[in-house]
Amino acid sequence: MFEINVPEFGESIQEVQVGQWLKEVGQWVEKDEDIVELESDKATQALAAPEAGVLKEIKVEEGGFAKVGDLLCVMDTDAKSGSATASSAASEGDSTSAVSEGGSTSAATATATVADESAVGSAVWIMPAAERVLDQYKISADAITPSGPGGRLQKEDVLKYIEAHGLKPGGSPSSAAQAGAVKPAPAAPAEAKSSPPKAAPNKSAVKKHEPKTASVASQTKEFNTQLEGASREEKVVPMSMIRRTIANRLVEAQQTAALLTTFNEIDMKPVMDLRKKYKEPFLKKHGVKLGFMSFFAKAVVESLKRFPAINAEVQDTNVVWKNYFDIGIAIGGGKGLVVPVLRNVERMSFADVEQQIGQFATLAQNNKLTPADLTGGTFTISNGGVYGSLLSTPIVNPPQSGILGLHTIQERPIALNGEVVIRPMMYVALTYDHRIVDGREAVGFLKTIKEVLEEPARLFLEV
Repeated sequence: MFEINVPEFGESIQEVQVGQWLKEVGQWVEKDEDIVELESDKATQALAAPEAGVLKEIKVEEGGFAKVGDLLCVMDTDAKSGSATASSAASEGDSTSAVSEGGSTSAATATATVADESAVGSAVWIMPAAERVLDQYKISADAITPSGPGGRLQKEDVLKYIEAHGLKPGGSPSSAAQAGAVKPAPAAPAEAKSSPPKAAPNKSAVKKHEPKTASVASQTKEFNTQLEGASREEKVVPMSMIRRTIANRLVEAQQTAALLTTFNEIDMKPVMDLRKKYKEPFLKKHGVKLGFMSFFAKAVVESLKRFPAINAEVQDTNVVWKNYFDIGIAIGGGKGLVVPVLRNVERMSFADVEQQIGQFATLAQNNKLTPADLTGGTFTISNGGVYGSLLSTPIVNPPQSGILGLHTIQERPIALNGEVVIRPMMYVALTYDHRIVDGREAVGFLKTIKEVLEEPARLFLEV
C-alpha cells in the first residue's frame, strides 16, 4: 500500500480543497498520471501519482478541505493493471440490465448504458471543459478520439474536431459526427415486451465526470432547473478556495484603501480600423490574432510612465515606487475570474502580449494556472465589455493602487468637428487609491489612454 498526502504548494498555502478526482476507486493509475485536482487560494493544480497501482481508497471527497500533509488517498502498488477495474466494471455492467416499470428497457437507457464489461473497460472520461464545448456544439463524445492520459477526452480534442469539421455553436454535427454518435436501440415490439431486448454494445462508452464542487455556470443551471419545479429548497455549497480569497481581498480593498472612480470615453474607430487593416498580416506573421487588449496594455504602460503614483503601492506609512510594469489581465476561467500577470509589458511587443494572453486564457479554462502566474502585478486591466457591461466601477486588487475597467463598444452619436456622427464608443473607468493618487493624476491617466488609442501612432512614436 502507498499513501498520498497533500503536498506543499508554497509557504503561504496551508489548506487546499479537492476540486475533482480524475480516477475512481478500483481504477488503475500509471506512474506520473494525474489523479486529483487540488485547489488552493491562488490556483488549481493536478497531483500526479508517484507510483503505479490501483486507487484503493479516497480519504477526502470532492469539495472537501485538507491541510498540507493530510492523507488524500491510498493506492495498492502491488496490484496488476489487468485486475484494476474488474470490480467496478462488474458493478457498472449490472446497470445495463436495468428495466423500466413496464418490464422493458427504454431506448434512452439503452443509449446511455453498456451491454458488457468489455465496453465498460474502454470508457472515455470527459473533462468538464470538454463537456461544456460538447454541449455548446451539440456533438456526441463518441465521435471524438481522446488523447488525454487515461483515455480522458480533453477540451483540445473537441476543439480540433470542431475545426476539422467546420462546426458552429448550436449547429448540427457533421455527417462524420453523426456516424460516430450512439444510435438508440430500437423499441421492443409489443408482443416481445415480456422479454426485454438487450442494449446494443457501445464501442466507446462515455462517462461524464461531475465533481461535487461544480463551476459557477453549472451550479446556476442546476439551480434554475430546480426553480422550474416551484421548489423552495435551499442548497448549501462550500465556497471554493479561490472564491474565498477573492472575497477576502475585495473586502480588504474596501476597508483599507480610499477608493474613488473616474470615467472617460474613447472613440475606438482608429484602433478598429488599424486592426482591420493589419489583422491578416499580423496573424500570418505571428500566428495569433491582433486583439484590443494589446493596444490597451501598451497604452496603460505609457500612461503609468507619465503618472507613476498609479503604479506604486502603500506599505504601512511608506510608498513603494516601481520602475517596472507588470500588468494583470482579468480572465474568466473554469473556477471563476482569475488575474494572471504579464511581466515587464514595457519590453513586450504587441505579438508578445497577445500570445501570452492566449496562453493564460487556455490555462485558465483548464484550471492549469499556477500561483506564480497570479502573484505580483503593479496594475490590473479588467474587460467587462466581453460580457456586455456598459459601465461599472471596478475594485482594485490589493496592494495595487489602480485598476482600469473596459466596457462594451457601442455605436453612439457624438459631436465631431461640428457634426453629429455615429462612432464606436467605449466607456473606461479608473478606480484608484486616493491615499497616494490625486484626482488630477487619475483624470490625466485616463486622458492619456484616450489620446493614445484615438491616435494609435503615438504608441510607436512615443509622443
